[in-house]
Amino acid sequence: MAGVPTAVLISGRGSNFSALHAASLAPGYPARIALVISNRADAPGLELAAAAGLPAEVIEHAAFGRDREKFDAALDAKLHAAGIRLVALAGFMRLLTPRFVDAWRDRLVNIHPSLLPAFPGLDTHARALAAGVRLHGASVHLVRAEVDSGPILAQGAVPVLPDDTEDRLAARVLAVEHRIYPMALAWLAAGKVRVEGNVARVDAPCSEAALINPAG
Repeated sequence: MAGVPTAVLISGRGSNFSALHAASLAPGYPARIALVISNRADAPGLELAAAAGLPAEVIEHAAFGRDREKFDAALDAKLHAAGIRLVALAGFMRLLTPRFVDAWRDRLVNIHPSLLPAFPGLDTHARALAAGVRLHGASVHLVRAEVDSGPILAQGAVPVLPDDTEDRLAARVLAVEHRIYPMALAWLAAGKVRVEGNVARVDAPCSEAALINPAG
């Protein structure tokens, strides 16, 4: 099967993994999901991988105690053994060590539920509501050692509505995540991304690379 061998790392339900996998089934999509890895044996996303017939592995972070270097070494070994060339983080709730991040530099991509650099870290929807922002959204970015930093590949925005709750806002942001992550991964796999300093330049049509701003 054609496409750049790609691993998706998950810790939970795997909704973004599902979006990436669905996109990868389209003829000509430049990335191929070749492996799913979870740090939790009870991650529901593993069931999705099994249903899709995809190879899946569990590397329990608890087995390594507080030794993040050994966990990342085990993760790196699994990736190399499977011939992986790109890694997509999809709700992977582990901080990766600088050594791992540097080893996969510009081949390691993440999706974050905010318009970075606003609201890095956790609880982004609650923080957006508390800050009174009028736009919120999601960002796909290349990973760097600093949390939720790195060159941004794509962003999608949604309006923050007067009667929004965290759950309502999160649902609209998640729908945007499912649109922009497959698009950004395709750019990366197709070699359309070049990095200049901390800025990613995407060689894609302007209409395609523009900020996605769906109504509602």
